Amino acid sequence: MSQATFGDDEELFGEAANEMREDVEASLEQGWDALPAADDVWETDADNVLGVLNGLNSALEAGDAEDHLRDAKKWFTMGQRADAFEDADDLEAEIADLEDAIADISAAGDQVSDLTSTIPALRGTLEDAGPDADENEETETETDADDE
Repeated sequence: MSQATFGDDEELFGEAANEMREDVEASLEQGWDALPAADDVWETDADNVLGVLNGLNSALEAGDAEDHLRDAKKWFTMGQRADAFEDADDLEAEIADLEDAIADISAAGDQVSDLTSTIPALRGTLEDAGPDADENEETETETDADDE
């Protein structure tokens, strides 16, 4: 292989490394953009707790963020194995941060889902708890009759 060809290969490898880094950065940016907005999980227009929980559950979808994270990790791993990145600590840290954010959203979504199924049952339990209204009326009527 001639020296000129080797020089061209180094230049091509450098370009490819830059493109891989750009791909990782673009995937990370798209991943962050795909996460729910803070206001979407904080504000609500619901009239009751179940409406709030359903709205929150819908807002807590990481959706495409997971796909973008996977792409970022794929290109990052390839670049690392090819030793294409001079300094990749920032990319690795951002990948970990996005992964943590997605995990937090997923955990919150699981908790909200649990509450969404628990709250209606709890309401039913509380409505059925204690003496029935009919029994209360009978007891009040008997007490009034005893007083006379």
